[in-house]
Amino acid sequence: MISSLLIANRGEIACRIIRTARRLGIRTVAVYSDADAKALHVREADEAVHIGPSPAAESYLVGEKIIAAAKDSAAEAIHPGYGFLSENADFAQAVIDAGLIWVGPKPESIRAMGLKDAAKKLMDEAGVPTTPGYLGEKQDVDFLAEQAEQIGYPVLIKAVAGGGGKGMRKVETAEDFSDALQSCRREAKAAFGNDIVLLEKWIESPRHIEVQVFGDSHGNVVHLFERDCSLQRRHQKVIEEAPAPGMDAETREEVCAAAVRAAKAVDYEGAGTIEFIADASEGLRADRIWFMEMNTRLQVEHPVTEEITGQDLVEWQLRVASGEKLPKTQDELSIDGWAMEARLYAEDPASGFLPSTGRLEFLSFIDEKPGVFRVETGVEQGDSVSPFYDPMIAKLVARAPTREDAIGDLQVMVRNSNIWPVKTNAGFLYRCLESESFRAGDITTAFIAEAGDSLIPPAEPADAVWAAAALRFQDEIEGSAQKDGTGANGPWVAGSGFRLNGAPRREMAISSGGESRVLPFDERGDEADGWLYHAARMDHGDAWLVVDRGQPYRFVMARSEGAAAGAASDGAILSPMPGKIIAVSVAAGDTVAKGDKLVTLEAMKMEHSLTAPFDGTVAELNAETGGQVSEGTLLVQIEAGEE
Repeated sequence: MISSLLIANRGEIACRIIRTARRLGIRTVAVYSDADAKALHVREADEAVHIGPSPAAESYLVGEKIIAAAKDSAAEAIHPGYGFLSENADFAQAVIDAGLIWVGPKPESIRAMGLKDAAKKLMDEAGVPTTPGYLGEKQDVDFLAEQAEQIGYPVLIKAVAGGGGKGMRKVETAEDFSDALQSCRREAKAAFGNDIVLLEKWIESPRHIEVQVFGDSHGNVVHLFERDCSLQRRHQKVIEEAPAPGMDAETREEVCAAAVRAAKAVDYEGAGTIEFIADASEGLRADRIWFMEMNTRLQVEHPVTEEITGQDLVEWQLRVASGEKLPKTQDELSIDGWAMEARLYAEDPASGFLPSTGRLEFLSFIDEKPGVFRVETGVEQGDSVSPFYDPMIAKLVARAPTREDAIGDLQVMVRNSNIWPVKTNAGFLYRCLESESFRAGDITTAFIAEAGDSLIPPAEPADAVWAAAALRFQDEIEGSAQKDGTGANGPWVAGSGFRLNGAPRREMAISSGGESRVLPFDERGDEADGWLYHAARMDHGDAWLVVDRGQPYRFVMARSEGAAAGAASDGAILSPMPGKIIAVSVAAGDTVAKGDKLVTLEAMKMEHSLTAPFDGTVAELNAETGGQVSEGTLLVQIEAGEE
């Protein structure tokens, strides 16, 4: 077995590899850029080596630096994770030439599957069904247009070196073909340095089915069944599950056998995924499922396969790289239960899914429970989401006996993910999971695009969410009053009006965002409904985070009567938008008067002065000149002075 391992990656996959390596007694070495100097994977590894500036092109994508780090740290092997250099055959060869163990397939296998046209030809020869289309060397416009006519519109133009949806265009009519081809070529040239394309028949009811395969150096290849990754947004996977809904035993056997033939055709070793496109217009049928491409690495969604098979695929990788045989034969592998994974990203669905960066002031997930709830993450509370890398915060994985139960458990996980002020797609994920089409297993890769704004959570909290927040504050107030013996009266409760033998009317003012409301203290609204909303007490200020189907809203107590309390009435000065701090006018402990300038923020090419909402003291200062902040970041906390 390998004794020491360098992980040429970052984030959650680096942490996940470290966890298995530690269990196997393998010493781990992390690499990190400037931006990741304090990252979780650096903290968890036995040793860490700095490899350069924050941009990936100057650090994680520089093979020479990674190999040098392995040599300097006396690492025996390199695991590439996924992304970055994981499918770079030249890097794999350089690792081997340096006398190190490459935890991945042979470089020639990576090359064989690296170009889509060559891979499809190879699959045809191996008896693996491929999508009808054209994948020849002739690339002039008129000839390709003729081929498209023969295939029949709509057709898909796809860059042979493409991936992640880049260099890909659907063409509906012959009139649109030339413009789409030119656009596809430009994008492919810029992204991959290769503008050669292939043509495929457009599948009208497409499902994305993929099969996990594994090979060793002793000639053994097995499959670990299929996954369904049809829920996608712009060709990026959102929710994955295993097994695939609607897959019968006969179809599974044929598709998985084709995947094994594909892996054997390139003498495959290690973890790989054979991706298929299925025409699901008449359900999943073996004669309507075609090879699409092979990913010669571990997939992001590998945990769902681990959960239904009970196998640790990273352990399999390490054992195969060490020269061992596969841990299981095909007959020893079976499906047990159902698993789903949701990719939780730092992005804002309401703003076109733009990345949301900044410090994770508040972060908590549901407690992990083996075989039920699993959280894969590379961050902890207080860490930051960097603008330099993929904005994934975590992968939420649920396993249950049935698909229906797995959906319900994953909804619980999404609802219990508390993140602030960085925006996430949690509310979007929840709405995908509760969709009737998804619950019925009746979706295609076009589902999200067709659903449109119906999957986007509202920016402002609904009335029921306000009521749920009020319940939290009210119960907290009553609990505090009972504890200190002051009764139901206190600074949070205003009594007004008088009636003989009647209780005074009591009110509380709470705020969320830019809105404040005065609510009757005893008005609980629809209590049964209100308690359905998950809530978490935040660490700073008198704040609750109330989560409505995954979408969080921050509430605070307003410290004066009426709705005029305002968003900063609790003294928490939050960044109103992403920007750069260009001036800090106070220090921690300073006394300030209402209206005093605290921080100046540069955003949208304008300067914005943030001022003290009342007389008080600077209790907390999180702003630093030159620092980049995200919307909602706590910059200054003001404590009111005694009256």
